[in-house]
Amino acid sequence: MHETYTTVVGNVATRVDLRSLPDGTPLASFRVATNERRRDRATGSWRDGDSLFVNVTCWRALGENVHASLGVGDPIIVRGRLFTSSWEKDGRRQSAVEMEGYAVGPDLARSTAAVRRTHRPERPEAGAEEVPPEDLPAGESDDDGAVGVSWNEQVAQEQQAGAPQSLDFPASAGDVGAGKARPAEAGVGA
Repeated sequence: MHETYTTVVGNVATRVDLRSLPDGTPLASFRVATNERRRDRATGSWRDGDSLFVNVTCWRALGENVHASLGVGDPIIVRGRLFTSSWEKDGRRQSAVEMEGYAVGPDLARSTAAVRRTHRPERPEAGAEEVPPEDLPAGESDDDGAVGVSWNEQVAQEQQAGAPQSLDFPASAGDVGAGKARPAEAGVGA
């Protein structure tokens, strides 16, 4: 069977609800509203056209991250599998356009975002002794390249301690906490 993958650009129309299935799998659901914009040639102005509402579901880590990051009205881009859900209510056949989201993010043409990466725990190899990265001295790495304190952990520790948030980006894993310049200041993307 052929599946339809598409991208929807719009705004979060409802609160992002997060629930856990009986097996513990997280599932987030929300609606996205997208409006057609048309230019009226007679007046030269833009006007809203028809609206499309899409019910979106996101599974596992994506669902948890969407729930933690997005709210009603936020401009977003959703990429996923589009399908129609049908049911019968009061003797009438009804349907809704739905999407299983595979990638969700803010629409940076209409907003700004502060990105915080999440890290999945890695499985240690059988018989290998693993030193947790937090037990390593800051700036040193183990054989896998894990650094003593990650940049995200450092920012979280500063926020918990009430210290002003540092916006310095490390140039490499070995430069964590070294106060390197932001990419724009270093001439990247300028």
